[in-house]
This record gives sequence, C-alpha cells and structure tokens, in this order.
Amino acid sequence: MPESSVPNDPSLMEKIVNLSKRRGFVFPSAEIYGGFRSTYDYGPIGVQLLRNVKDAWWRAMVQMRDDVVGIDAAILSPPAIWEASGHLENFTDPLVDCRQCRERFREDQLVDPTTCPNCGGTGTFTEARQFNLMFKTHAGPVESDAAVAYLRPETAQGMFVNFSNVLQTSRKKPPFGIAQIGKSFRNEITPRNFIFRSREFEQMEMEYFIHPDADWLACHEEWLRWCQDWLQSIGLPASHLSLHEHPKEKLAFYSRRTVDIMFRYPFGVQELWGIAARSDYDLKQHQQHSGVPQVYFDEATKQKVVPHVIEPAVGVDRILLAILCAGYAEEDVTDDKGNVEKRTVLRLSPRIAPVKVAVLPLLKNKEALVARARELHAKLKRNYAVFYDEGGAIGRRYRRQDEIGTPWCVTIDFETIEKDGTFTLRERDSMQQRRLTEAELFQLLAEQVY
Repeated sequence: MPESSVPNDPSLMEKIVNLSKRRGFVFPSAEIYGGFRSTYDYGPIGVQLLRNVKDAWWRAMVQMRDDVVGIDAAILSPPAIWEASGHLENFTDPLVDCRQCRERFREDQLVDPTTCPNCGGTGTFTEARQFNLMFKTHAGPVESDAAVAYLRPETAQGMFVNFSNVLQTSRKKPPFGIAQIGKSFRNEITPRNFIFRSREFEQMEMEYFIHPDADWLACHEEWLRWCQDWLQSIGLPASHLSLHEHPKEKLAFYSRRTVDIMFRYPFGVQELWGIAARSDYDLKQHQQHSGVPQVYFDEATKQKVVPHVIEPAVGVDRILLAILCAGYAEEDVTDDKGNVEKRTVLRLSPRIAPVKVAVLPLLKNKEALVARARELHAKLKRNYAVFYDEGGAIGRRYRRQDEIGTPWCVTIDFETIEKDGTFTLRERDSMQQRRLTEAELFQLLAEQVY
C-alpha cells in the first residue's frame, strides 16, 4: 500500500464525512427525523468495509492461531457482573455544566477549565460530579429494582464470566485466549469526531490468559507487536502510528501496564488500540462475587491457579475511521483532451476494500459487451465482492470506483469480443491500464486479496 500523502489537517474530516454519506459509507442515524446525536448507520459500502475489517481481524486472531478461540456473549447482563467488575462504582467521567448556556462537558477534556467552549463564558462551570457511563434498562414487563439490567459497556466481561465454560469445552490450557467481536454501549457525555467516539460502537477484544508466574511483560510486548503488525497489514501506514505508555499514576485500577497504539487522525493523535496487562483482577472478582471458582489445574505444580490476563482491545469504528483518513487523497489528473481535473481516491488495501473489482462494459447499448460483462461479473461474485456498472462515460465510472477504494476496474471492450478475449485492467492508484485474460485476473485477485 502506498503511504497516505494527505496532510494532517482538520478540514480533512469534513471531506471524509461528506464522502462517507455521498458514497454510502456512513449515514447519520434517523436523519429523516433530524438525526439522533452520536449514532450512525453504515451504508452499503461502509457495511462491507466494516465486515472486511472484522473478518481480517478474526482470521488473524482466531482462525490462524491455535491458542485463541472465539465466543459471542450477550449484550444485556445483570448488575451482579458490573458490581463485581467495578463498573458500577468506577466507570465514571467527571461532568460539569455551564451555568450560562446549559451545555455539559467532560471536565478532563476541556482545553481551558475556566472557559466554556460553547458560549465563551468564564467561570461559569459547576463543580465536577462523577457521571456513570453505563446504559441502564429493565428486563421484563415490570420496571422494578429486581428487573434492572445493563447494556454492556465493554465486551471483556462476557469473556471473563465464560472462562470456565470455555476452559472445559475447548480443552485449552493457559496460555490461551478468548476473542469476541460485538457491540458495546457507553453514555458518553461529549461524543465527538464523527464515528471516533459515539454511544454505540463495536469492539474487537481478546483476553489472553497466562500462568501467574509467566513473564507477563514479555507477553504484553509480544501482543503489542502483533497489534502493530496487523494494523499495517490492512494498510495503515507506520508513519501514522505511535505508542503511548500510560504512566503508573494514571493506570486503571486493574492494570499492571497499559500501552495504547495511537493514530494520527485529522483532529489529533488519539488512541486507536489499547493493550493492557489486567493481572488476575477480573477473574478473582467474579470468583469472589459468584462463589464459582475461576481456576485451572496446573499439571506442573499440581495446584489450582487463577491466570493473569493480557487484553488487546480495539474499536472497529475507530479502525474504519483511521482507514478512511489514511487512504483519502486528492490529486490533479489530466484527461485525454488535456483537461486537468481533481480526482478523489481512497487508497485502501485490497484485503479490506469494500469492492475488489468493478466490471464495466464499455458501452451499455452493445449487447455483446453487456452479456460478456455480466458473465464475468457472475463468475467473480462467487468469491469476491464485485460491482457491475454500465451507466455513464467510462471515465466517470472509474472516478466513482476511485472514491470507494476499488483497487481494480475491468473494462469489457470490442477487443474482448472481436479479438483475443482479454480485458482492460485499470489499476486504481497508478491509473495504468493493461490487458489480461480471465485466468490472469483470477490469479491477481487470489494473490492480492487475502
């Protein structure tokens, strides 16, 4: 993948938001009713990109490893889980109100803690109070204290409370991991920056269980490298990535060490992926609160032990936004008549591009061209996400595919029908064209997509 040449500037976000809606990546949720703050819907192109990211992570994290298995835990859960985990007591943010404009803010995210960023008022903030971020609801027909339930704020606890089940059914022994992809919900005070921080989001998390006497620091470093390598394997340039070590005084209460992989977004360098050494806190808490042992039998010592945990946790939406930011480019191109025009292109890795190849008959009113194009399209879509487009000038059709990140366009022209049956292959980034056979096209896709 070529490295992104887009400068790190705030105006890029506006362009990405506009492109996302125009090309079907992301829509504002409930837009016809005026929208619903901080929630978004993924459109036909966006949902395919989202699925490709998740599939790539699952393949690398679970399918290609012998020491990680997957689960899919429930979203709704009883208060007992969150009392044991510490979320009911500790999962809070400091909330302040502006007495002048009535807007609310997270105190720790204010650039100037005395000036309201909304109305400019000085000294108008209330005293900070702790605000719990969990979404509370009721399970059942009666809204009573006995029916209280919570939407999970993270996927991790579902893996911890299923540790014994997975241990018994998978026949794994530490070191091994449990992975999960799923929705989480946090009642953020100030959701912001498009899909970067919202109240409903999707996570990819893995809990890696190790012996308490194992070298946890070496294991943590190993997973930190794994995560960095995986991000680059899906096309995120190393130049946009950096590491942030949490200082000891700011570590979460359960963490022995946490390092964040940071990404250079247009609005600044922000957390993309957190890798935490969570010690044995979670399993011991659930063991204490439930009364059910969360242990495994160590054959070497003939003792029952509670494992420690290394946790790589990342938001799918943040990865998708990083992909759009890193891949977005604008450049001047010259057409056949010497006219200069602006081209917008998403330089996405073929591994995760929503559409792998577009099939384009040169003219839609030539039956032979259309028939051959549809025949090729039918063959390709058995294994790949492909797009058929016969409307408009071929140049405009190329531009539409550039904007959604399609790596290759195949044009069925008269030479295909009248001569040797080859197609014109147009490559997205260089815009170079060459002729190839159907067999060569399938070979190209087999080599580049996986």
